[in-house]
Amino acid sequence: MLVAHNHDEIIKKSHKRCIDYGVEKERIFPITILKGKEFNLILEKNNDLIKIARPFMEILYDFLKGSGFSLYLTDKDGFVLTIIGDEDIIRDQAKMGIVVGADMSEKSTGTNAIGTALHEDCSFQISGEEHFINAYHVWTCSAATIHSEDGDIVGCLNLTGRRQLAHPHTLGLVVAAVKSIENQMKVEKAQNELFRAYQYLNKIINSINSGIFAVDTNGLVKAINNSACKMLEVREEDVINRNVENVLDNWKYIFDQLKIGNDYENKEIIYSGGEKKKRFNLNMYPIKNQKGTITGMVGILNYIQNVYNLVNKYTGMRATYTFDDIIGKSKEILKIKEQARSIANSPSTVLIQGESGTGKELIAQSIHNSSNRKNNSFVAINCGAIPKSLIESELFGYEEGAFTGAKRGGHPGKFELANGGTLFLDEIGEMPLDMQVNLLRVLQEGCVTRVGGNKYINIDVRIIAATNKDLKKEVEKGTFREDLYYRLSVIPIYVPPLRERKEDIEILMEHFLKVKAIKLGKPIPKIRHDIYEKIINYNWPGNVREMENCIENIVNLDGNTSFNFKIEGLSKEQSNSSEKILEYDMCSLEQWELKAIKSCIDKCNGNITKASRILGINRSTLYSKLKKYNIG
Repeated sequence: MLVAHNHDEIIKKSHKRCIDYGVEKERIFPITILKGKEFNLILEKNNDLIKIARPFMEILYDFLKGSGFSLYLTDKDGFVLTIIGDEDIIRDQAKMGIVVGADMSEKSTGTNAIGTALHEDCSFQISGEEHFINAYHVWTCSAATIHSEDGDIVGCLNLTGRRQLAHPHTLGLVVAAVKSIENQMKVEKAQNELFRAYQYLNKIINSINSGIFAVDTNGLVKAINNSACKMLEVREEDVINRNVENVLDNWKYIFDQLKIGNDYENKEIIYSGGEKKKRFNLNMYPIKNQKGTITGMVGILNYIQNVYNLVNKYTGMRATYTFDDIIGKSKEILKIKEQARSIANSPSTVLIQGESGTGKELIAQSIHNSSNRKNNSFVAINCGAIPKSLIESELFGYEEGAFTGAKRGGHPGKFELANGGTLFLDEIGEMPLDMQVNLLRVLQEGCVTRVGGNKYINIDVRIIAATNKDLKKEVEKGTFREDLYYRLSVIPIYVPPLRERKEDIEILMEHFLKVKAIKLGKPIPKIRHDIYEKIINYNWPGNVREMENCIENIVNLDGNTSFNFKIEGLSKEQSNSSEKILEYDMCSLEQWELKAIKSCIDKCNGNITKASRILGINRSTLYSKLKKYNIG
C-alpha cells in the first residue's frame, strides 16, 4: 500500500476528473446507490472480505467510540458494504446518501478519500474543501486500499469524522487496521488451503483399501483411516489418543528398530481384538521432523490373503483356461464339460484321472474359472516334481528358523496362498505316504500348521487333484491311502485318451493348425495326404499334448513333418492302414477307383467331406462318382 506524498497534486487531478465525469458540485447524494437484489449480490460476492474486516473495524471503533467518527468498508469499486460508528454521525451522513450500497467512487461522489484512494491505489486523507461536492466539506476522511495476497485491490477502509477532528494520526489508524486485515486474509487463505489439503489427504487416505494409522512416540494413536477401523473392528473415536498396544503389543520394539535405522516391513501379525483372529501384513515407517528426529511412525496394514493374492497374480498363480478352451465335440468331451460346469461352485474335492497329455489341468482351471472362486487364487503344485524332503514345507509353509536355510520371517505354503481359491494337486499319486496323512488331516480339519510352528491357520480352499495313475490299484498295492482316496474322489472325473475319441482328432488338428500358424507367424500349411492319413490313424500315446507338438512341427516345416509316427504306437490294423491304405489286385482304373472310393468312405464312417479331402477331390466330384458307381 502506497502513502500519497504529492497530496495537493492528487487533489487537483481528482477535481479535474470530477469535472470531466460531470459530477455536480451542488449535488448532495451519490449518483448510484444499490438496493435490493443488486446490493445483495455485492454482499454475497464480498462475504469473505466482510467476515475478515468487520472484527478489526469493531476493535478500531472501540477506541473511537463517542468521538464522532464512523468506519466504512467498501468493495474494490467503492460500494459501501458495512458501516460502524456513532449514531449521530451515521445519521447525518445518511442524510447525504452515505449509506450501505452507496457508490463512493469519484464518478458517483466526486473527490473523497475512498474514491480517490481507490483510483490512486494508496492511503489518502481528504478534509473540508478538498472534497469536490460542497455538501461534504464538513467532513474529514482517511482511507486505505485493501489488497489480496496477489496485490489486487479487494476493498477500501475509510474513517470519517467532522472536519474539525482532522488529524494525520487518523490515517495511521486506518493504515494499521488495513495491514491487520491483509495479514488476516493471508492467514485465512493459508488456513483454507491447509484445510483443503487436509480434506484431500483425508479423502485419499480413506479411499485406500490398506489400513493406515499414525502413532506418536508415546504409542498413542494420532490418526487412523476407515479401512484400518474396519479391519480392526474399531471406531475412530475409540482409538484416537489411545495406546496402540492393543494392536501392536511390540510397538516399543518396532520404534527402537526404526530409531536405529532398521526397516520394519512385510511382517506378519495376528490380531485378536475382533470377533476372531485375523492375520495381517504390517509395514511401519518413521515420521521425522526437520531435524531428522523421529516423532512417531506410520503403520500400513493389509490382509495377509490380499498380499498372497497379489503375489499369485504376478507369479502366474492364476487360472487362464475356461471350458471354451476345451476343444472337441465327441460325446465324451461334451459330457465332461457338462459335468464339470455343474459342480464348479461346489466346495467338494474333485479327482481328475486320465493319461498324461489329456488336459487334466485345463479342466481344473476351467472349473475354477466357472466357480464363485474365480477372482481368487488358483495355485498348482506338482506333487511328483518336488523332493520328498520339501513337499511338506511347500504345501504347509514354515516358520522362521524351522530348518537350516529357512527364510527370515518364515514362508507361507501353497494352502495359505490358495486360501479363498483353488489348490490344484497334480500327480497326487506320487505323494509320499507320510505326507498323505498330513494332507488328509488338513482336508478334514480345514486348517494348517506351518513346519516348525504351533499356530493353526484356518483355510478355505477348494481341492482339485489329478493323476495319470489308477489310484484304486495304488490303494491295493499299498502305495496310496484308501481313506485319502475316498476323501479326494468325492467328484471323480475321467478324461479319456485321444484314441478313444477319434472324432476329435480332426477338430483338434484344425484348431492347432490355426493357433500354431498365428504363434509362428506363418500361413496355415496344406498337409500332404500321407501325413494327414497318419495323423488320423495314429494312436497318440501322448494324447492332446503330443498332437499339439506334432502340429507345431508341421507348421514349422510348411506341411511336411519330422515327427516320428511310431508304428508300435498303432494297432496291427492301424499299422497296415498307415503303411499301405489299400492292397489292390490287377484291375482296370475304374475298378481301382471304385475300390478306393468305397474303402475310403467306409474308413471315414460315411463322412463325405473327410473322404473327399483324403481322395484329393472336391465334394461335388465325389458325389458324381458315387452316382456313377451307384454307391449308396
